[in-house]
Amino acid sequence: MTYQQVANTLGLTPPRTIARVAQALEQLMEEDVAAGRPMIATLVISRRGEGLPASGFFEKAVALGRFPNDPAQHSARYTEEREQALLAR
Repeated sequence: MTYQQVANTLGLTPPRTIARVAQALEQLMEEDVAAGRPMIATLVISRRGEGLPASGFFEKAVALGRFPNDPAQHSARYTEEREQALLAR
């Protein structure tokens, strides 16, 4: 799903719908990492991101220690995390 699709599904209306979705996803990331679960936020992608989440996702994943600092490794690590999230749910 895209961030906009999530906003629509949740019935969010402007202003700041995408920002609110991003904030909720970051909270989910924190909870999933704290519980040792794969991050379900990997299932939400940017419509402009070539099938990847927005840059804020990667920044948060690095800050949480789930992704390496090296951006060149993010795409491969994202694919791994997404697969784990799909299998866990």
